Amino acid sequence: MAEKLLVRALNGGKSTRIITLQGKKMKKMPSALEKLTHLRTLDLQNNLIPRVCPEISALNQLTTLNLGNNLLTEVPKEMKYLISLKKLHLFGNKIHNFQAEACDGLQNLILLNLNNNELADIPKEVIRLKSLRCLSINHNQLANIPRELCFLKNLSEVQLNYNHIVCLPKEIKLMKKLERLHLARNNIEVLPEEICDLKNLRFLDIAGNIIQIFPPRFQDLKLKEFYCERNPLFLKEPVNAVKQDAVWSLQEITSRYVMKQLARNNPILKEAIKWHPQVRNILSKARKCAICGDSFLTIWLECVEFVPPQKTWKISKNLRLLPLQVFICSYKCFSQRGFNLFGIAQL
Repeated sequence: MAEKLLVRALNGGKSTRIITLQGKKMKKMPSALEKLTHLRTLDLQNNLIPRVCPEISALNQLTTLNLGNNLLTEVPKEMKYLISLKKLHLFGNKIHNFQAEACDGLQNLILLNLNNNELADIPKEVIRLKSLRCLSINHNQLANIPRELCFLKNLSEVQLNYNHIVCLPKEIKLMKKLERLHLARNNIEVLPEEICDLKNLRFLDIAGNIIQIFPPRFQDLKLKEFYCERNPLFLKEPVNAVKQDAVWSLQEITSRYVMKQLARNNPILKEAIKWHPQVRNILSKARKCAICGDSFLTIWLECVEFVPPQKTWKISKNLRLLPLQVFICSYKCFSQRGFNLFGIAQL
């Protein structure tokens, strides 16, 4: 049956734009495809194909390729010849290898679906997929996200549910067009503060991770939907704090004075610091006290502040208060805290 359909397509010549051969129990891609150079859509999902045939390189006008639910074990280098490809579906295979060379010619790719495979990593060459808007790699074995992925500035949706991801790269802040981020059922412990720079993010799902606390500016996100159930979030269970006198190092005393003077636009210090890059580097690591607003280097106490989520967010049913990470510069400030701010005991 598949052969008859292909013969019919060949007889159609240049008029053939779409070939659909779903569920035909095909064990290989027909080599005669190389004669269909004007083909735009090729759908071979739900077959038994173990590899991509080299003849596919002739399909340089192909815009959609669906090889979902086959027996592929890699994203092959032959993909680089599909220079017009916009949508590539490779879900439901046994892919454990993503050949870096495959990214070379996919400059027009806008959708890549690799769900339900066995990928453990993504090559850094993914940075070459400049037009990519939607990336879906749910149900794989990814342990991390390459920082190069964050340089794809056209990405608007990233789905990485059900993997083994431990952390997110700080470069995530560069994904300015990102609107939807799916990270459910991973092993993420901490969300980087840089995630708060994603001004266009509207959907965030981090359900089923091991996150306890959110970064300080998390409330600034303009989310519409936020899901965080099955995370061990800090609960509002206060304990007595032990009073400690602040003992600062000479570096801390000096840096606090310098930063306070810089905040007051002291002209002498502003001019002097230009000639000391090492000092600028040290001061760049400073944090602001959540109580007094002064800058400091040494973290006197990490705290958690419980605040209600934004009313505009659609959230997990049981989420009443968000635990936000804040820092305090001294016991004096800690003693002046509000009723929703608590110190985190280091056990």
